Amino acid sequence: MASSPCGSGNFDCGLEIQTRSVEQTLIPLVSQITTLINHKDKLKKTEKTLRAIQRVGQAVSVAVGRFVAVGEAIAAENEDLKDEMGLACFEARRAGTAIAQLTDVSSLEQCEGDGRSTVFSDRTGMVKAARMLLSSVTKVLVLADCIVIKQIISSRNKVLVTLEQLERVSTFQEFVQIFSQFGNEMVEFAHLTGDRQNDLKDEKKRARMAAARAVLEKCTMMLLTASKTCLRHPDCESARINKEAVFQRMRLALEQVIEIVTDTRSSGEAKALPISIYAGIKDFKVKVEGLRDSLYCVSCEAVAAQLEALMEKTEDFTDSAYTSHEQRETIIHILNSLSIFVSATDEMELSILKTCQSVSDLRRELHRVAVGRATELLKLHSDHLVLQALKASGGDGNLEAVADYAGTLTEHKEQLVETCRLLCHISGTEPLEITCIHAEETFRVIGPQIISAAQTLALHPTSKIAKENLDVFCEAWESQLCDMAILLKEINDVFEGRRGALIKPFSHDINFLKTVKAAKLDAEEQTTIAKLGLELCLLTSDVDSEVERWDEQDHEMVRLCQIISSMAYSMYLFTRILILSETEKLSDACQQLQVCAKTPVQGKSAIFQKVMQYNSYRLFLYISEWSR
Repeated sequence: MASSPCGSGNFDCGLEIQTRSVEQTLIPLVSQITTLINHKDKLKKTEKTLRAIQRVGQAVSVAVGRFVAVGEAIAAENEDLKDEMGLACFEARRAGTAIAQLTDVSSLEQCEGDGRSTVFSDRTGMVKAARMLLSSVTKVLVLADCIVIKQIISSRNKVLVTLEQLERVSTFQEFVQIFSQFGNEMVEFAHLTGDRQNDLKDEKKRARMAAARAVLEKCTMMLLTASKTCLRHPDCESARINKEAVFQRMRLALEQVIEIVTDTRSSGEAKALPISIYAGIKDFKVKVEGLRDSLYCVSCEAVAAQLEALMEKTEDFTDSAYTSHEQRETIIHILNSLSIFVSATDEMELSILKTCQSVSDLRRELHRVAVGRATELLKLHSDHLVLQALKASGGDGNLEAVADYAGTLTEHKEQLVETCRLLCHISGTEPLEITCIHAEETFRVIGPQIISAAQTLALHPTSKIAKENLDVFCEAWESQLCDMAILLKEINDVFEGRRGALIKPFSHDINFLKTVKAAKLDAEEQTTIAKLGLELCLLTSDVDSEVERWDEQDHEMVRLCQIISSMAYSMYLFTRILILSETEKLSDACQQLQVCAKTPVQGKSAIFQKVMQYNSYRLFLYISEWSR
């Protein structure tokens, strides 16, 4: 169970917050509550202070009231969450009202003379109301988030059903019809999972989601060409193997997405990442440094066991056939120097310092080996000679040559897989480790798929569909090599302390401000608007109350802050929802798709050309959605 998003143990809501949108919505609320309950006991009760406190309390109450109204509307549309959501909304509204009453201290006379409970006289009551408010609002947000998860699961289920239908089709006409439905469903799934990926707090989950979505994006084109090849050559065993591998990989990626959004695994057991050497080195250094004055109750035996485990992991480097003799000897020499002498107390500190230095040397050497190996392989495969040879041999119908080049490609695949494993050991962060694992799995799977596609082309050298299918798988291989080069740069950046991404500036495009017709919002859109409204209202109030502390009311910075805060909230009240400019970029493609669908054609060749054009437009729309 996670505590409040601001890291304050005072507001443990008992609910795990997994998304940044929920967390960001709660931060200003926590800030306002903290302002109200953490005032000084001997606070000078000036009129300015009283007005600021009352303004904060009223802002909290009004914002919560609007937010709860949306929560109640969502509850009415979702029967399975109606009771829980209704109770949470009731508690939030009650707590907001209580805070408004406790902060109703508009005058000094009222504050000191009427004997009524206020934030000054009943701090316990304020803390209780604050706890209830934060807990109930968090529950409303988490329940609303459950609706998003249900939408993703429902979308995945629809995709799976259509995927099974696609796998069983026996005619080209039936395939075209079902693939069109499949494209629509995948666009919806891409939209939902893309938003979810951007919203996840956990970096590891975001990396896993990105990997799964990348598989689905690339496999969609593979599914199209592999299925067409099977339909054109139904008795070809290599075409069948090629197609089955694509469908299996898509199912695994769909399952991984659901595991991430539901935070569960289908097997019922959590699958932990394999411990990398980098993680092992960090743990080992902590244990070694803990030997000082018996910190953390670390024993020498525990340190020795940790060292042994670390040495076992370095076998991926020392046992590799691609590690040079000089590199292997350097690694072994550093490992042999990693010994701790504890017999003499006066030598302990020196031994610890030498051990930590040797560990740093080990990490540096392993990084040099892995990065050097990856750089060499990327240069070696930059010309894609083996892929070109496979295409040429397949087009010539030369099965013997295809078999020879397939052996070469298999060797290259094993080199890349092993190199990705070495990079995973020294990547430096868990998200990069996940990306390395994804790259390793991609090379492991696409290699055999290229070979089966080349075999199919060799058996049917005049087949344009078989040639197109091989091209698609070769392009996927080349794309993964490009991704590996980017990954290598990111690993180097982390090692050299240059971690961090450049933030792209916001594009002030006048076309972004378009007039749209009013439309009925679904539960997800209502939740988004409610979150933004609550956050903006509270932030505006926060700015106003902060300004009250300034003595110079004509200060330029204060004036600008007030203007900006007011404009932000006014923009929210006016627009209510963001308009996606990207939708207009697809208008031409949609028009072409409609024209293509309505244009009558005759003849087998013309029908085939129309279907290919139709699928190309559908695929463009689909890829555009995945790229959002």
